[in-house]
Amino acid sequence: MKASWEKLESNVGVLTIEVEAEQVNEAINKAFKKVANRVNVPGFRKGKVPRQIFEAKFGVESLYQDAIDIILPEAYTYALQETGIEPIDRPEVDIEKFAKNEPMKLTAKVQVKPEVQLGEYKGLEVEAKSDDVTDEEIDAELNRLQQRHAEIVPVEEGVAQNGDIAVIDFEGFADGVPFEGGKGEKHSLELGSGSFIPGFEEGVVGMAKGEEKEVQVTFPEDYHAENLKGQAATFKVKLQDLKRKNLPELDDEFAKDVSEFETLEEFKKDLSDKIKARKEREFRIHQEQSVVDQASDNATVDVPAVMVETELNNMVKEFESRLRTQGMTLELYFQFTNTSEDALREQMLPDAQKRVRNNLVLEAIAKAEGLEASDEDLEKELERMAEQFQRSVEEIRGILSANGRIDDIREELSIKRAVDFLVDNSKTK
Repeated sequence: MKASWEKLESNVGVLTIEVEAEQVNEAINKAFKKVANRVNVPGFRKGKVPRQIFEAKFGVESLYQDAIDIILPEAYTYALQETGIEPIDRPEVDIEKFAKNEPMKLTAKVQVKPEVQLGEYKGLEVEAKSDDVTDEEIDAELNRLQQRHAEIVPVEEGVAQNGDIAVIDFEGFADGVPFEGGKGEKHSLELGSGSFIPGFEEGVVGMAKGEEKEVQVTFPEDYHAENLKGQAATFKVKLQDLKRKNLPELDDEFAKDVSEFETLEEFKKDLSDKIKARKEREFRIHQEQSVVDQASDNATVDVPAVMVETELNNMVKEFESRLRTQGMTLELYFQFTNTSEDALREQMLPDAQKRVRNNLVLEAIAKAEGLEASDEDLEKELERMAEQFQRSVEEIRGILSANGRIDDIREELSIKRAVDFLVDNSKTK
């Protein structure tokens, strides 16, 4: 078997494959065994018709298509390995020559990954971000924990304050007419949370239990209901009940209740360490995004539409999978948001284009710097996946191999090494 590759234009070329006559005849023999089980020839049981009689009746040419189907996958796979090209779409195959006792010749027009002309990718500058932890950040975290562990107590006297939970009946009117979705009974609203239309919660502050009041608001210009955007409205509100959060004292007892530490100071030190670690992770993500975007912007590459389309398909599947974890389907999502899959794909398109471009550039950097994943890298990744999914390495390898994903894992590891390389060779400013 022989294979050669000739580039025509951009990322399109022709793959020429030649198959020896012996392999052609072997494929025709296999085709005959397959076809003989399906044909009826008077005087012979199915599968028992002699080859000479079959060919005399139907012609050897009747076996050619099945024989081609037998040869083609093996020949195409061999040609890809021989030439080292990476197709990104189905080939356009043309069988130029096929006959018994003769070599087979075929050509395939193939679209391959585009060439990337790298620009500057070493010494890229990243804006520095401090990982210092302030007292305000620790206090904010402590306040969040106080809120979570607060005791909710009824307010018998006094008026509603920010932070209180107001239990209200309300009904909204625009131009004196009630509007859909503007009515509720015994609704619990945390004042100051920003859950309602701007101005509504402020109007409830100061009300006493049992009091009724009209609250004037204006709907935001970006409000989801088209008929209410920018409209003035009046809400008739009655405060049915009022509750207040009784925050626990910030002391050693609080630290014992919410953590494994004996003192508040120990707990605050642990919070500080965790906030610092979070900031370090966030800065690492910031570094990675910054250097990848810069390296991609500095490179020259024509992003094929077919690769973007494939990435879009994957993104829609990922989105659908996330919806399912929330008990929703794509169809329900489109109904609730009054949109469509075309609109969703259009929204995702810029991100898909960016992902494809960035990956192509990172693959080129990995190749230029010799960062391809080794067998050892692959083995470590399989071990990590085995631990994550609580399966054996052999099981993970078998599943990935059966789904043709081993090479994808190698590619993902190479891309990760390229990202690490960019970060390691960057500088902060």
